[in-house]
Amino acid sequence: MTTTLCTALDQPLLHGTRLGDLRLPNRVVMAPLTRARAANPGLVPTELHAAYYAQRATAGLLVTEGSWVGERAIGCVNVPGVYSEAQVAGWRRVTDVVHALGGRIVQQLWHTGAVSHPDHLGGALPAGPSAVDPRAQTFTADGFKATPTPRAMTVDDIRATVADFRAAAANARRAGFDGVEIGALGAFLFAQFLNPRLNHRTDAYGGDRAGRRRLLLEVVDAAVAEWGGRRVGVRLSPYMAPTERFVVDDALLADHDELVTVLADRPLAYLHLRGPDLAGPDETPDFATFARWRRRFDGPLIANNGFSRESANALVDAGLADAVSFATHFVANPDLVSRFALGRELAAGDPATYYQGGAEGYVDYPAAG
Repeated sequence: MTTTLCTALDQPLLHGTRLGDLRLPNRVVMAPLTRARAANPGLVPTELHAAYYAQRATAGLLVTEGSWVGERAIGCVNVPGVYSEAQVAGWRRVTDVVHALGGRIVQQLWHTGAVSHPDHLGGALPAGPSAVDPRAQTFTADGFKATPTPRAMTVDDIRATVADFRAAAANARRAGFDGVEIGALGAFLFAQFLNPRLNHRTDAYGGDRAGRRRLLLEVVDAAVAEWGGRRVGVRLSPYMAPTERFVVDDALLADHDELVTVLADRPLAYLHLRGPDLAGPDETPDFATFARWRRRFDGPLIANNGFSRESANALVDAGLADAVSFATHFVANPDLVSRFALGRELAAGDPATYYQGGAEGYVDYPAAG
């Protein structure tokens, strides 16, 4: 039995590592996952949020759900922000309890851009890089609704957005976070600017690859300026394709290759890369996807999407990532690190409770006995 236990504990995932200025006791990261529990007018984190993150504080690093950087960033109901004093105070309760339990936590900063709806914005149209409908769905108080054609952001709008991210990064620091992560994937603001199907601009924020990535780089630089050192991460992926506007093709992959190369010159804590969705539950993530990016980014890399304990250990052991993040596994397994360490079976979450609000399906999953 002693031999079995030692073998189980001798996993690459359980070894400490360093992501920039963040020291991790293990390489199991909790990925950002929207849970829609800020059901209050101010979108303030509550005691439920504090309990939820506290339960998962044994992760090497916690990345919060994406949090709004301002009122114009909102594109989903009941998601907390980090732009008001009340929100900062709410997040401070979260970070205090996570730190008291020995954890580390960074805040993901979020802006949905054109993938929003007037219902979220006091009747105003959402804004994106150009007046092109992303043809997506946004979750409102009345259920899912189709996105309208947005208005094109002016240069003043873009400058205000960079300022919002900078202020949110500063607020995250005041709230006691250990760093911030810029959410730049999916169908959201930065992915819209990076995408030539949606970005038809001819000014400095469009026209070619360098122009399309300029907004993201300006936001990264603003966040780094607020934090200093290496405490800013970027989450990136070309593989989330919710509509025909986001089809993955060779051109989009080449754009991201070049972006990853450029990001390697920034003083980042890490790059958090989401791979393609798997074809089925028995499939294994394609390591070649992460090898492709590893060749272009020599800083710390977190891999994400579809990993099991075995495949995550194999990826880290192969040197293709420094850590692996898990989202769905952490929903029903607050003690995921212990379960990995002891080889225990993972519990399954109930998708019907993922976004319903309240404690059920959020803080009521037990640790393994």
